[in-house]
Amino acid sequence: MNVLDYAMAATAVMLSASAGLALYRLVRGPSVLDRTVSLSTVSVLLVSFIGLEIAYRGDTAYTGVMVSIALLGFVATLTAARFAERRAHDRD
Repeated sequence: MNVLDYAMAATAVMLSASAGLALYRLVRGPSVLDRTVSLSTVSVLLVSFIGLEIAYRGDTAYTGVMVSIALLGFVATLTAARFAERRAHDRD
């Protein structure tokens, strides 16, 4: 194994730990906004995993999937933020 293989393995371990913590916050989050932020984090981590796999294999077949997940996560975060803003506005 060369240095790049060790770096990719370390990156995979750190991404896995981050995904575990984000999933924990997704399940146990005290508020809807905490869950929204953790869902956005999970989508970014999923895109990162796919990017790591693309870099490891050298195959760009999953690039479209990566872009689709990133866009879906972005739209979901915007939708949840707009919902939270309207909900806060209705309370005032």
